[in-house]
Amino acid sequence: MFDRLKKEHIVAGDDFNRWKVPPASIAIHLCIGSVYAWSIFNPPLIKEFGVVAASSGDWGLQSVVWIFSVAIVCLGLAAAFGGKWLEEVGPRMVGVVAACCWGGGFIIGGLGIASHQLWLVYLGYGVIGGAGLGLGYVSPVSTLIRWFPDRRGMATGMAIMGFGGGAMIATPIKEGLLSFFYKVPEYLGPESAVNLVTEGGKRMAEVGGQMVEVVIAGAAQVASAPVPIEEGVYVAGTGNTGASATFITLGVAYFIVMIIAAFSYRVPREGWLPAGWTPPTGEEASKRMITQKNVHIDQALKTPQFYMLWIVLCFNVTAGIGVIGVAKTMMTEIFGSTLPLIVNSGFAATYVFMISVFNMCGRFFWASTSDYIGRKNTYYCFFILGIILYLSIPYAAGQVSVNPVVTWLVMFYGATMIIFTMYGGGFATIPAYLADVFGTKYVGGIHGRLLTAWSVAGVLGPVAITQLRQTSVGNSVKELAAKIDPAAFQAKFGAGMDQLDQLIAAKTVTIGRLMEIAPAETVDPTPSLYNTTMYAMAALLVIGLIANALVKPIHDKHYMETAAEPAKPAPSGREATSEA
Repeated sequence: MFDRLKKEHIVAGDDFNRWKVPPASIAIHLCIGSVYAWSIFNPPLIKEFGVVAASSGDWGLQSVVWIFSVAIVCLGLAAAFGGKWLEEVGPRMVGVVAACCWGGGFIIGGLGIASHQLWLVYLGYGVIGGAGLGLGYVSPVSTLIRWFPDRRGMATGMAIMGFGGGAMIATPIKEGLLSFFYKVPEYLGPESAVNLVTEGGKRMAEVGGQMVEVVIAGAAQVASAPVPIEEGVYVAGTGNTGASATFITLGVAYFIVMIIAAFSYRVPREGWLPAGWTPPTGEEASKRMITQKNVHIDQALKTPQFYMLWIVLCFNVTAGIGVIGVAKTMMTEIFGSTLPLIVNSGFAATYVFMISVFNMCGRFFWASTSDYIGRKNTYYCFFILGIILYLSIPYAAGQVSVNPVVTWLVMFYGATMIIFTMYGGGFATIPAYLADVFGTKYVGGIHGRLLTAWSVAGVLGPVAITQLRQTSVGNSVKELAAKIDPAAFQAKFGAGMDQLDQLIAAKTVTIGRLMEIAPAETVDPTPSLYNTTMYAMAALLVIGLIANALVKPIHDKHYMETAAEPAKPAPSGREATSEA
């Protein structure tokens, strides 16, 4: 049965319409592209027990965000190993395995959330799901490049556009499922009407003759809840965020769609070319750094070009992936306290949705543009413009904290959206860049190995953004606490300043809660929590810019053979009609 999935059994005839292949590729990438909407899951996962607010037993953001990182690391590793396997067995076999891993990973992750076993979420969504990501990602790329040798950038842009657009579709679906499965915890009443005590940093209240942990929902929690709730005190552990059921539902749906798409894959015969098209040669090919020769997949690792392109991809991805992983959280933290009437849960969810839209459009736009201006010049645009835009974000965040007007929100929104077009465009352009430099014969395997850069970026980006943010949070909390009257602190939290570290660890003391009792002239430090991260990302883009400048044509000694005469085009038929 599995032998029938191999590429020798799915070779299309010369009259096959190549435009039937992109829909299958886009369908798989739309499914796995939902990884970009991971930040939708951050809020419910960090308050699984508290539901309306984080309790002491809940996972922290710094723990949850690593699930996304592990998935990206496993994506790169699976692509690196699966790329060569793809060249042997073909895209249909790889697509079927990807469907099993991605769908199954969601289901295992859902069981981990239900049992509050974080390692199961890492294993399911992170490791197994991440392997499905990598296999699903590489399965259509080399196939489309072979079907569209005349439009390499456009072809890879079409498929990888689906990956960027996955979050666009997944965001409203995930939000809808989370709301559908959401259960509000037991409500005890307004904070002023409930007798609260603090034990070991936890907020406790008496319910049915027993002391139980409670959480307090303020205005920010009410605004961010997926269903209407009241401000006040809720019993931890009595509600449900709906995350577990959402995971399982999505896993089943993704598996079905990806299996159908995988069985739609076909590959062209060896030497096939579109009717009426001949490969560029001579000065045109040299000017655009396009070779008609081929470098073996193992030999590619011995060239400096591979490592320069690895750096180019890694640092372009690092600069964007950390922001994508916490996009919803970042938007809320920077502007939620300064512009609360605008930046509510609906606005933040729409922001995640728009990230996907611009990510998707950027993949097709920049990849198609690279067919005209060249791959190297396209990456120059990414790095130079990106440096300027990343440096503009701290400026906007600093201004909104002292002058909360919508202008700074518009500036931030516009800058990040352009950044995400270039982030997606980098992914869509790199396969065509590789085909130009190394040839098309082994581009799928070479592309898979280059995606280890994505794995590294999947660690670097979130580590940078969470660690630098956490340092900023710790410093900001202590600075705020120093400005607050000790008596007001004692009345608010039921403990003295000497227990500050314990209260922070239990999530009882936060920047938002401190700002409620801070002096009137105190500036909220929340919008500036990501400033150092943005400066670090801009520095990485400078390194990527230098690496791109160092990419030169491959030395003749690395090629498998000299350029041969181009194969005869396919006879006219449905393909010729389609081209016309």
